[in-house]
Amino acid sequence: MTPISLSIYDTTLRDGAQREGISFSVEDKIRIARELDRLGIPFIEGGWPGANPKDVQFFWHLKEQPLSQAEIVAFCFTRRPGKTAATDPMLQPILAAGTKWITIVGKSWDLHVTEGLQTTLDENLAMIQDTITYLRSHDRQVIYDAEHWFDGYKHNREYALATLKSAIAAGAEWITLCDTNGGTLPHEIEQIVRDVRNAVGDVKIGIHPHNDCDLAVANAIAAVNAGATMVQGTINGYGERCGNANLCSVIPNLQLKLGYDCLPAEQLATLAQVSRIVSEVANLAPDDHAAFVGLSAFAHKGGLHVSAVQRNPITYEHLQPELVGNGRRIVISEQAGISNILAKAKSLGFNLDRQDPTCREILESLKHLEQDGYQFEAAEASFELLIRQALGERNAPFEVRGFQVHYDMMAEAAPTHSYCGRARSLATVKVAIAGKEILEAAEGNGPVSALDAALRKALITVYPEIETFYLTDYKVRILDGAAGTSAKTRVLVESSNGVQRWATVGVSGNILEASYQAVVESLEYGLLLQQRAQSPLPSRLLA
Repeated sequence: MTPISLSIYDTTLRDGAQREGISFSVEDKIRIARELDRLGIPFIEGGWPGANPKDVQFFWHLKEQPLSQAEIVAFCFTRRPGKTAATDPMLQPILAAGTKWITIVGKSWDLHVTEGLQTTLDENLAMIQDTITYLRSHDRQVIYDAEHWFDGYKHNREYALATLKSAIAAGAEWITLCDTNGGTLPHEIEQIVRDVRNAVGDVKIGIHPHNDCDLAVANAIAAVNAGATMVQGTINGYGERCGNANLCSVIPNLQLKLGYDCLPAEQLATLAQVSRIVSEVANLAPDDHAAFVGLSAFAHKGGLHVSAVQRNPITYEHLQPELVGNGRRIVISEQAGISNILAKAKSLGFNLDRQDPTCREILESLKHLEQDGYQFEAAEASFELLIRQALGERNAPFEVRGFQVHYDMMAEAAPTHSYCGRARSLATVKVAIAGKEILEAAEGNGPVSALDAALRKALITVYPEIETFYLTDYKVRILDGAAGTSAKTRVLVESSNGVQRWATVGVSGNILEASYQAVVESLEYGLLLQQRAQSPLPSRLLA
């Protein structure tokens, strides 16, 4: 039987941008739109032309350089009360955007009509019909978003249905039912969508759920089961308050679990990558524990789990991670067993034997270090160096013989404060490379910054590739807060050379010492990657 096709409608660029903390530039919106286009999303809502200059520029750009397959959609409300659509200036920028498709949102809840719009119920029906009729007369295809539909239906079913019938009579192609407050439960969604289908006849129905009860994905699936054929949502579930339906979960659930046709399989396999790109553009940390696309979605930590997954992945995986562009990860921690060590070592390129005593040594070393506060789950580079140390294959390219950091706080006069501080840090390091000692000093805006700069300055004359290394993240975690300022600190440093990323960890009662450990291992591992790219693998590595 041919799978039922569903239309996925992405509103990351409008509804998603309403999330607190997100502010997309025009360039950001263009980049996301092109990523969604490559993903195969059929409808991409670009924003409200005329509401702000940024959205106007966005639509102008895509008129000049169109997307390859997606329909870009302009968004607007119905005309204002007491006007006509033809004379309402709000609608002119919508037509000027030049999109084939326009989404018009109108009121479904009588409370919003009388209290929000402060107009009559009949005028609201006229606003819906007049706006859609006007846009259809300009050869536009219209998606009608019924705002607060489910609340309106519960309070006044007959009037809510009348708003839909006005939109249908005016020529709307789709009727989208919006759970704007996000308070409707899945069984209610399914029941109401079925009732709408029976009441309005043969018309295409969409669903636009919000996540205020953490049910947006479930509500989208419930609506599709009841006959909806369009799902509106956002990448990573971004949106106002608690967000919108997360398309990164909606799409694989509908396609891989329920058999609906949403995206071509080869494009679905880029979903995890698109999720990460959008989070990067939004300047938000990706959710490592997100279903399907998160870094930990197919990570295995318990020894029993790892052993079973190595034999047959379906023992602890509900689908193949590659179907959504993700991958299996073996996590190393104090809960690890020999199976974890072997699997993780293999993923890093080491071919170890279960009977090799080195495996037990690595495991015991790991558990001892994690008892001290180390954590290797997010610091795989440090774990690889630990393996190399145990195998006698850690040939450090340099040795730090010592360092000092001087921190100076100078007072400055300020117009509104009696004192303000201007800090300056100076670090001095002594490094040995091939028996030759190098002494260097550097300043930074903090002690860790100064230490990092001094190390680089000492090493760069011998290892010029270090110039391409840069810090992407620096995290500090206090491990035993009850110890006050004497607490042990864990520092995680993430670095990149522009192509690869790696993370290292350091632990100490002194934050500078912990930072030093992580920074030094980061530089060492970056040089190891460079060496690996230029030379053959050692004998105990996989060919």
